[in-house]
Amino acid sequence: MRTVLRSLTSLVFAAIVLLAGSVAAFAGDDTAPSWMKQAASQTPPVYEKDVPAVVLHDEQQVTLGSDGKLVTVENYAIKMINREGRNFAIARAFYLVSAGKVRSIEAWLIRPDGSVKEYGKESILDLIDDPDDVYNEGRIKVIDASGDVDTGHVFGYTVISEDTPLFYQDRWQFQGRLPTLVSRYSLNLPQGWKASSITFNAADVKPVVSGSRYTWELRNLPNIPPEPMSPSVDNLAPQIAVNYGPDDRTQAVNRAFADWLDVSRWAASMYDTQVVIDDNIAAKARDLTANAKTELEKIRAIGTYVQNLQYISIDIGVGHGNGYKPRPSDLVLSRGYGDCKDKANLMRALLKSLKIDAYPIAIYSGDPNFVRKEWASPRQFNHCIIAVKVSDATAGPTVMTHAKLGRLLIFDATDPYTPVGDLPDYLQGSYGLVIAGDNGGLALMPITPPESDLLERNISVTLTDSGAVTGKISEKASGQTSAYFRREHRSLSSSDFRKVIEGWLTNGSAGAQLVGLSANDKQAQSGFDLDVEFAAPKYGQVMQNRLLVFKPVIVGRRNAIFLTEPKRTNPIEMDSHAMRETVTFQLPVGFVVDEVPDPVNLETPFGKYTTKYDTKDGKLVFTRSVTMNRGTVGADKYAGVKDFFAKMLDAEQSPVVLVRK
Repeated sequence: MRTVLRSLTSLVFAAIVLLAGSVAAFAGDDTAPSWMKQAASQTPPVYEKDVPAVVLHDEQQVTLGSDGKLVTVENYAIKMINREGRNFAIARAFYLVSAGKVRSIEAWLIRPDGSVKEYGKESILDLIDDPDDVYNEGRIKVIDASGDVDTGHVFGYTVISEDTPLFYQDRWQFQGRLPTLVSRYSLNLPQGWKASSITFNAADVKPVVSGSRYTWELRNLPNIPPEPMSPSVDNLAPQIAVNYGPDDRTQAVNRAFADWLDVSRWAASMYDTQVVIDDNIAAKARDLTANAKTELEKIRAIGTYVQNLQYISIDIGVGHGNGYKPRPSDLVLSRGYGDCKDKANLMRALLKSLKIDAYPIAIYSGDPNFVRKEWASPRQFNHCIIAVKVSDATAGPTVMTHAKLGRLLIFDATDPYTPVGDLPDYLQGSYGLVIAGDNGGLALMPITPPESDLLERNISVTLTDSGAVTGKISEKASGQTSAYFRREHRSLSSSDFRKVIEGWLTNGSAGAQLVGLSANDKQAQSGFDLDVEFAAPKYGQVMQNRLLVFKPVIVGRRNAIFLTEPKRTNPIEMDSHAMRETVTFQLPVGFVVDEVPDPVNLETPFGKYTTKYDTKDGKLVFTRSVTMNRGTVGADKYAGVKDFFAKMLDAEQSPVVLVRK
């Protein structure tokens, strides 16, 4: 479902986006259309040197015909400010084989001297949208002019496409990261139809209405700079969500939604019929849970089985709603594969055979803030997970209380790295649609506390009088921290994983050598252990043959954050996690501690950081801890956030001084 709905989302936002690629262009000397020449005649403002291009014109004209077809005309023109902008000189048109087509795609290049190069049929490539799918009805037509353009050139294109709308809804984003001079969305409806809109990320954009034609327009939009820990462009760029339909709503059955409960009813009609419980389903459930004694153990056994089924997406009939409809559970079991909605549906059937109720949840994967509760639309989702109804005996950080359904354990049966009882961090805090008919609706997904994503690190080190160290690092990760390590460990060969650990060591100490490495993946317990033996011959610095200076931080935090820009434009998004570390140094004979950094105790609404030093029996014990809280901090508080991380960095760079007795 993730792939299917991603294609549908692409159809909603725009049929054309920019893509890097390469194909020979057809050279001609024809005249560019008047709209493009007018766009090219504009003189853009002067931008910062890191802005590679400016969008001169971005327009989509959508017309709903009496035959029920949507015809979309897209006009787009972009000017290259420097050579880095060449990768934006590409046109891409998306279409669904079963429900639409690209009537035409043309492109032009206007050089600074006014000469024009046209790209016609010979320049078009027709490609599958997602090559990772076994079959996908989504395709793209591409014209690539990136090899022809240079500074000062203007590239533009027109695409005319046709499709049959699944819903009377649309979404228009007025810009990407690039500055945009003119951005316009027009909707032409049949007589007697009306449209309404909701604006996100900006003040309300009112349409200009002329009869049944609606036009939304913004001009002179500044660039959206990429910044560390910044929200996605989808949550920064102004955009509108549009609903439309006839005054007589009976003509728009299943094509418009009054609220989220309405969407739940619509989705349940497709999901519920696909829960098929036959003898094979019941036998499989009994077999999987034969040794399970508790409710949670039963859920975990079934969840692990479904999670390990092969993920395969075969997308057929997407334009007719099949992108939202799972395959029958008995078919998924017999074939042994499926996409996200198939896996959730199979898990639901297996649990139901054990008299445990469960409900699918439509959600957006990749950006917890993408879904907007103000706009009731299935178009906002690209993934499917599951909510399992549990008793009071089952507890955990991913159990939430639903107003109508009671206690629900949330689980992603597709993510291969996150076990039952945990939830991928890119889904936490998201709005998801609990598909339960009259009892369903939009719900906020749980956020696990920082302590659930804990990294505990213990390091024992022997320091010699020459500054050399040998030691062992023992890490125990839990929650999403363990999922990150698990993903890294499984996706890399043993030699490549070893190189990653070596790089991590040398970042903390130049010349460090990896002596031994042992990893223990404990996914069932949501854990991952790592033991590392190492040596660093020049860790400490000997001065005047009586002082020994070294940093107490052996290895840096893997998720270290560096905020160096003097000012900030966008909000700062914080992730939730925690780390506890203890480093024990066996000091060299004949040396005592002369100076240690002052302890640090930082506490803010978004995080806490502490350090401490203790000396006893020829040993120096250094402890540090960090706890970060999930949330968004406004750009006006950037100075405080920057100061917090700067002080953390200073504390970890401050040296310890030993003196020879």
